[in-house]
Amino acid sequence: MNTTLKKAALRSATCVAAFAIGTTGAYAQDAEADAAAANPAQEIVVTGSLIRNPNLQSNPVLTTTADQIELKQSNTAEDILREIPGIVPSVGSAVNNGNGGASFVNLRGLGSNRNLVLLNGDRLVPAELNGRFDLNNIPVALVERVDVLTGGASTTYGADAISGVVNFIVKSDFTGLEANVSNQITERGDGAYVRADLTMGADFDDGKGNVVFAVGYQQSDPVYQGDRGFAASSIDSYSGAISGSGTSSPSRFSNVNALGVDNGNGTRQVTADGTGFRTTSAFDAFNFNPYNIFQTPFERFNMFGQAKYEVSDAVEVYTRGIFSKNTVKTIIAPSGSFSGLSVVIPLSNPYMTAAQRNAFCARDMDTAAGVYTPLYSQAECDAAAVATDPNDPNYRTVTTGLYRRATEFGPRVSEFSTTFFDYKAGARGGITDSINWDVSGAYGESENIQTQKGYWLNSRVRNALLATNTDTCLDGSDDCVPLNVFGPDGSITDAMNQYLTANSQVVTKTSLAQVRGLINGDIGWNVPWASDSVAFAIGAEYRKYTASQESDLLSQSGDLGGSGGASPNISGGYDVYEAYGELVVPIVQDKPFFEELTAQGGARYSSYTVDAPGKPGYNTWTWNVGGTWAPVRAFKIRGNYAHAVRAPNIAELFAPNNTGLTNLAVDPCAGSAPLTNANLAAVCTAQGGGAYLGLIESDPAGQVNATSGGNLALKPEKSNSWKLGAVFQPDFLPGFSATVDYYNIKVTDAITSPTPGDAISACFDNLTAASATKEACTIIRRDPASGNLIGEAATTPGLFLGLTNQGTLKTDGIDFTVNYGHDLGFAQLSLALNGNWTGSSKFKASPSSINRDCVGYYSVNCASIQPEWQFSERTTLSFKDFDVSLLWRYIDKVTYEPAAYADDLAAALAANEGKPASALPCPDPEGADAGGCMVNPEYRKIPAKSYFDLSGRVHLNENLTLTLTVQNLLDTKPKVVGSTIGATAYNSGNVYPSTYDTLGRRYAAALKFNF
Repeated sequence: MNTTLKKAALRSATCVAAFAIGTTGAYAQDAEADAAAANPAQEIVVTGSLIRNPNLQSNPVLTTTADQIELKQSNTAEDILREIPGIVPSVGSAVNNGNGGASFVNLRGLGSNRNLVLLNGDRLVPAELNGRFDLNNIPVALVERVDVLTGGASTTYGADAISGVVNFIVKSDFTGLEANVSNQITERGDGAYVRADLTMGADFDDGKGNVVFAVGYQQSDPVYQGDRGFAASSIDSYSGAISGSGTSSPSRFSNVNALGVDNGNGTRQVTADGTGFRTTSAFDAFNFNPYNIFQTPFERFNMFGQAKYEVSDAVEVYTRGIFSKNTVKTIIAPSGSFSGLSVVIPLSNPYMTAAQRNAFCARDMDTAAGVYTPLYSQAECDAAAVATDPNDPNYRTVTTGLYRRATEFGPRVSEFSTTFFDYKAGARGGITDSINWDVSGAYGESENIQTQKGYWLNSRVRNALLATNTDTCLDGSDDCVPLNVFGPDGSITDAMNQYLTANSQVVTKTSLAQVRGLINGDIGWNVPWASDSVAFAIGAEYRKYTASQESDLLSQSGDLGGSGGASPNISGGYDVYEAYGELVVPIVQDKPFFEELTAQGGARYSSYTVDAPGKPGYNTWTWNVGGTWAPVRAFKIRGNYAHAVRAPNIAELFAPNNTGLTNLAVDPCAGSAPLTNANLAAVCTAQGGGAYLGLIESDPAGQVNATSGGNLALKPEKSNSWKLGAVFQPDFLPGFSATVDYYNIKVTDAITSPTPGDAISACFDNLTAASATKEACTIIRRDPASGNLIGEAATTPGLFLGLTNQGTLKTDGIDFTVNYGHDLGFAQLSLALNGNWTGSSKFKASPSSINRDCVGYYSVNCASIQPEWQFSERTTLSFKDFDVSLLWRYIDKVTYEPAAYADDLAAALAANEGKPASALPCPDPEGADAGGCMVNPEYRKIPAKSYFDLSGRVHLNENLTLTLTVQNLLDTKPKVVGSTIGATAYNSGNVYPSTYDTLGRRYAAALKFNF
């Protein structure tokens, strides 16, 4: 290697061991120091700075080593991050309904779109329109360590790094061959996970060059919720009873008057024998749990290659390429006719029984009490029964809302196939012995193809019901098969289902092009009281993002029954030019009370241009200052203050308004509450539910429609964060180190949308006569066919959850680590503790919204659980030829959100208003709660949980290592809280599977061969 590069690398390598002491488990320190000493010329990647001297950084970095990953037998990057305190579960393998085929990370609970995932300090092409990188694309076999940096890092890495960065550092200068194969299975015999990797590397041309190539394969099987006793049946979080979806089988129909009496209208279920209707609104809910899964099936093939070559004493060229092909399947309960699909049915439909026909005809058209006016007289109804020709004067139809689950057809399956590549090439060298340059360019693309299978088409359901015989439909199409939704479960034939279904496809494409130039090193001058020179980095960068979502006509139209809404076409992009610099100044070194005093700072200027008419754009500045003071060698104080920004992503800018689903267990307009509260009745009427007061229902599955979309007027959000901490490494206790760091992050002008609770509170809190005209109330729109907040997306916008820059986010907490290593004589003892205390995590969508704190709480507003205390502790005994290691992961207790409880109580009291004590729908809501109007007390708390993983690693010979692991050693079960207490993505199978282990005890075995 050339002299200039070698000198710089030797200086950096000398610092690695000192830096690692405060950031990793003690058992990893010697290995890292030995590696650096053995190969001092390898490139040093420092997370949180562009200056390659880890000893001069004030940012605390939490590191997970390859050794820890091997002992845990982590198969994906998501598995690695799940064990790190302070990381809040995001969309991943445990998310089924709501998973788009990717896995993300959410640092500090500030959102998965507010942190960056890096590979060797480089951005990679994002997976989707929100700009998030898919963790499934990380080559785990090559990961040397994972660094997690908290707080604003925009000065170093650009926008998006408001909450911090996760930096995966992969092996460099690898020589030889390494092969890994592993298998994992649950104690119950399901959830098999197979992984195989092969890595090869070699030097060439007398060590001037090195090339590394790796291939890997992974495959996992699903784990069905029905195969776990605690999840076999859906439980209502309020009543505590077995529940499920109102889209059930047999069918349910609205506008039915089964008794033919005054004000007897309602939604009624077909009787079990298929001959008539039930006479009350009671129905058999559909149990969707057995179809849903706790572990999404996954298959991946990946390749990674990197090479470098010294073309001269002053120049080295390098390249890196990564490719991945992933397939993820989400499996949910069967499709059908959801949300009371509005259909028109002839009274001469061949499958409609006489009793059912009479109930439709008996619909009371006059809502006034004491006045009964049927839709059709009995004579008209009887004549219509035999009028099969629409031109017949006796031909009559009824309009009704249909709820029918396609139990005869099987589950809905979404297959997400992602093809990803990212390629980088560059050159670097030395300007002087202490100053280096690096110029590189990179380009990457990601294409995700979602194929949706097993969905009924709403348009074909409507066609198939417009029939007056069992062979043909009134639309005259040859392939239409009349549909029997009037019979018992099992009445729908294969031929009917084949006509009703068709596959649909959504293609999401993203690209990222980037060019970067960097000069860094030291200027050869030092402050008189310091021995190290002042270090600097200056550079410039250009990035161009594009992204699109292209849907076929079925997905665009929202025609898929139970898809959660339409998938509109979206296309957009933006580019950014940036210039930046960093400076580290050692002020005092090796003096009494000033073993080290160092100051550092940096700034970045960014200019954005959005690909939209008029070329809107914005310019931003980010900066940071920090420093360290070590009065003695054993104790160091460090601090940092950073101003960061996050530019709006392509989805936030370009997505059109679209109606989908969100979660809300209690609709204030449901039940009889509006009948005795004039102000509430006026609001419900203003929202489109006036014709159905007293008949409006809360969705049994806890879902409602919500409309949201992008906004080209959005501007970058800003954050200010500060950190203050200490490192303690006493001389009197060799092998011991401890760190403690306080962090405080506040985001203003945050790009946010209201939570469902915010939208409801803005309207229904403190109702007055003026509330019916208040925008917060009138912007909520109900189903014109039922008054419910759930219905067809085309007619029922539901809650409006629009994006604005009015939000505020704030979190603070403490990270702490304790590491200890000691030679016991017969073995080496290593103890490593990483912990987090989160003091607050507040979210305020707008100045008038609730300042909601979600630390230690769960609800539909606090989607993913963020405990107050969390830690992981690993104890390892290393003998001559084997290691034994125990990992203890602790999650603090959490409770039902107090603000959500207050909303439930307010709704219960409103329902009771004006009613006699003997007829209260919600008697004693704060006590026995016989009406099931409040969350069941049993489900209002999840106690603290501890998980233990036991690993054994045997070095069979110098080339072969066997690792055996038992995960969740004590087979700890998750706490059941029902399925309607939180957001569908995270509250599934009656539990929170992204936070708490649902698979149970698992056994893993891995064999590693190196040569």
